[in-house]
Amino acid sequence: MSYTLPHLPWLRSFEAAARNLSFSAAAGELHLTPAAVSLQVRSLEEYLGFQLFERLPRGVRLTDMGRAYLPSVRKAFDELSLSTAGLFGSKGDRSVTIRSTASFAQLWLAPRLNGFLDTYPEIEVRLFTAIWADALEADQADIDIRFGDGRWEGFEVEPLRKEPSIPVCSPSWLERAKDPGALAQLAQQQLIHIMGCEDLWTRWFRAAGIEDYRAAKGIQVDSSLIALELACAGSGFALVLRSFAEPHIASGRLVSPFAGELAIEQSHYLLLPEGETRPRPDVLLFREWLLETAKSA
Repeated sequence: MSYTLPHLPWLRSFEAAARNLSFSAAAGELHLTPAAVSLQVRSLEEYLGFQLFERLPRGVRLTDMGRAYLPSVRKAFDELSLSTAGLFGSKGDRSVTIRSTASFAQLWLAPRLNGFLDTYPEIEVRLFTAIWADALEADQADIDIRFGDGRWEGFEVEPLRKEPSIPVCSPSWLERAKDPGALAQLAQQQLIHIMGCEDLWTRWFRAAGIEDYRAAKGIQVDSSLIALELACAGSGFALVLRSFAEPHIASGRLVSPFAGELAIEQSHYLLLPEGETRPRPDVLLFREWLLETAKSA
């Protein structure tokens, strides 16, 4: 099969110039002169028949066509880098640093991480966590895993997992209540609230048809990890993501006392910092593995 494609050096110059918004910065990265980068970009524009950059007194700015073309070019380079690293390995230090919310790292990622380590034993994984991921500097990690609405400036954002929340409690609460109505009353008085998700219980009770629900103060915690441990200890009812609760339910430490699930707008996302360089091949390998694992989980 014959492919009609622009010359690879033209595309490399375009991608580097678009990322840096500067022919000079792209030239330094590619070990070329600014004039050579400008010529290659101009050659690409003539080949395509469209202007990709607006030339400004200081730097350049992508045109609408340039912005539309850039994601495809980046994806092509990422996939080429990914397959090369997967087949032949990478040169130099092979590592990937992941920053994640503590709950996701312990309850979802850690039980599955061995799948990546078995496939790529030569890549060193560095995983560190925080309750509030936004509090850490963006340049401390190759990959961020965050929970929220997907709107973070300075990052390339990809949806990772979207799932509902379910209520859970210790089996001991089932023994205390004599019927579902009594259990619902107990739940209203013994709630565990996760900071940032305080409205979920209100939405849950309303969806369950309990209109006279009055939000109880209950226990305030800053992560699903603590909420689950408190629930296991019989300290109250927690409302957590389904995948976080499932291992505890399977082990018998928790039960899901009410039928149904609560759809939530927020979800987990994979973030790559936007910067002057594209992600290293090992970072792309981890991203690919993580997206595929999340899809099949």
